[in-house]
Amino acid sequence: MEKFLRKFHRIIYPLLTIFFLLILDKIFHVEPDWLRIAVAIALGYFLSPKKKIIQTQTGEKKQLTWIFLKNPIFLD
Repeated sequence: MEKFLRKFHRIIYPLLTIFFLLILDKIFHVEPDWLRIAVAIALGYFLSPKKKIIQTQTGEKKQLTWIFLKNPIFLD
């Protein structure tokens, strides 16, 4: 899972947005398009992994955190 997230963490946000668009359209039948798109984008953003740059004693490191992971993943 870690190797996959290190490589493809950029595509999770668009995939989550498309997933929520489909759920809001097919299951919940949210009618106004602008509302469906706004909710899907917001949910996709809040549930997607975040990349942070943190200061350590050895220098700056990129850290990937996600609500569904226990420990952060350090990127190259």
